[in-house]
Amino acid sequence: MVVGGDNDGSPSSGAEGGRLGSLRETGLTAARDAGMDRFARMVADIVDVPVALVSLVEAERQIFPGMSGLVEPWARERQTPLTHSLCRHVVAEGRPLVLTDAREDARTCESLAIPDLGVVGYAGMPLTDGDGHVLGSLCAIDTRPREWTERELRLLEDLAAACSAELRLRIVSRQREEARSEAEAGRRRYRSALDRSQLLLRAADALADTTGLAEVRQTVRDLVTSDLKPVYVGLVLAEGPTDRVLLRRLVDATGGAPMESLYETYGLDSGWPTARAARENRTVSVTSEAGLRRDYAPEAVAAFVSLGLSSAVCVPLPGTVIPLGTLVLGWDQPHEIDIVEQAMLAALAGYTARAIERALFVDNRIASARQLQEAMLTDLPEVPGIELAALYRPAAATDLVGGDWYDAYRLPTPAQGGEDLTVPDEVAVSIGDITGHDTHAATLMGQVRSMLRQADLDHPGGGPARAVSAVEHANIRLGLGASGTLVHAHLRPSPGPREGCWELSWTNAGHLAPLLAVPGEPVRRLEEHGTLFHPALAGLPREDHRVVLPPGSCLLFYTDGLVERTGTDMDEAIDLAGELLADHTQQLARLLATIADRVAPPAPYDDIALLALRIPHPGPPSGRPVPDTAPGHEWDVPGG
Repeated sequence: MVVGGDNDGSPSSGAEGGRLGSLRETGLTAARDAGMDRFARMVADIVDVPVALVSLVEAERQIFPGMSGLVEPWARERQTPLTHSLCRHVVAEGRPLVLTDAREDARTCESLAIPDLGVVGYAGMPLTDGDGHVLGSLCAIDTRPREWTERELRLLEDLAAACSAELRLRIVSRQREEARSEAEAGRRRYRSALDRSQLLLRAADALADTTGLAEVRQTVRDLVTSDLKPVYVGLVLAEGPTDRVLLRRLVDATGGAPMESLYETYGLDSGWPTARAARENRTVSVTSEAGLRRDYAPEAVAAFVSLGLSSAVCVPLPGTVIPLGTLVLGWDQPHEIDIVEQAMLAALAGYTARAIERALFVDNRIASARQLQEAMLTDLPEVPGIELAALYRPAAATDLVGGDWYDAYRLPTPAQGGEDLTVPDEVAVSIGDITGHDTHAATLMGQVRSMLRQADLDHPGGGPARAVSAVEHANIRLGLGASGTLVHAHLRPSPGPREGCWELSWTNAGHLAPLLAVPGEPVRRLEEHGTLFHPALAGLPREDHRVVLPPGSCLLFYTDGLVERTGTDMDEAIDLAGELLADHTQQLARLLATIADRVAPPAPYDDIALLALRIPHPGPPSGRPVPDTAPGHEWDVPGG
């Protein structure tokens, strides 16, 4: 038995557009819908078939919001490609399709629904909207040839009419809701215009206080997220001479957008919408992935997809000759930029550009200060009988430059017999922290460090306390205004009978107590100290303290960046450093890396400086040890 015409003509594009629009307005997808499942069960029970479907035919697939008896994997997925659809013939012909055996009908004999879904007997009734568009079919399916009775077809037709009424009700409800939403959208647009005016006022205030590029990006992100709700906010900056401009992404340090590192730099003439916005000095919108694939490079498409975006806008950052770069906002859903929003984004880009100019100036100054700071942290000397190692790690906040430092150098000691000759028989070591986190602090650190060296050279044999006092005197006379803490020490071979011992004399100007590990003894703190280094406290007496370091001893100097941690007692951190120091059998530079990794917070607020010395057991000279610094530790400095 066959009911239905032979015509397989497709509807016009306009009618098809209306049909697909109605499908969308039903709100049904390839997911279970309780009401549609009920219709499918009724068909299966009343018509007595193993499979019943509420099938809606989309442009490239059919979906089953209602079903009964379908096998896996189709039951789980609730959809098939149109190669598996007999219901598409109901849509194309606009009338019922009833087949005793689908394998014998010219229209359906090659359908993959027969081998994959087991369709043999088929009866499908059109499901229509209020304009007569056929959205799909309510179908009964048998897995063997089926002679459909008049009563079965009449019941199926009645159920299809009821199901169509339910679909129309959903469409009308959706349309009414859309009309209500449109009215509400109008009110929201008015409020939005007011909100965006306020956003610009906040932007002018907030961006005026930013000092670094990372802070600029975070501030822009905070400003736009509450109003425009993008899922991605990025900055791309122009670099290099005007005839060879490169664009560089400001990479998010949190790693939330891996594509930023993957596509960090690219040319101004490249196929990115951000490059086009900067090149043409105009706002560029990306409204769909398809448009992006058509107009831009594959790399841009890959980045767009990796961020999960559906739309984006690229706004040039105004500069003097060419734009400074591009501000990028992306959404995970369609987002159209209206005239008001475009004007607001242009104004925001202007504020952002000025903030970037300031940030670049500040960042350049900080970079120069860090280079100065790094240059002053010189290599450690090779001293027979002593192993030296140092480590320096900048603070996590890259806009801070600290005044932490360490130093070690050999001291000439007058030779016996009064001859005007010197032999390098003594070594000076020091660690300190000048107050402040800026370029001025780094500069003062360099001056104090140099003056301390000069004081040692000018007062040979005078001891650490005399050298520190001389620096304090110069600090006042020269009006430097430096303040902070430091430990300064001298080491020389111990005159005692035991071979390989060294005598340590030191003075402590308010600094954290060094840690000393001696074989067979608990690690102890060298607690003796005086007042901190400050112009208002100069003139107070400084005192030298002494201790003998036997072979196997290890001494650790450190700054507060190692042990200051929010919510943790500093003494606990110092004790942990002592526990690690007690087991100092490993290579000294690696020991310092271990201490920094285990003791310091993950993102230290302050710089960390460590200086360690070890007195090896006497033995044949082995030469300078091979450096074994742990990879990734910036400015880790091994010593002899």
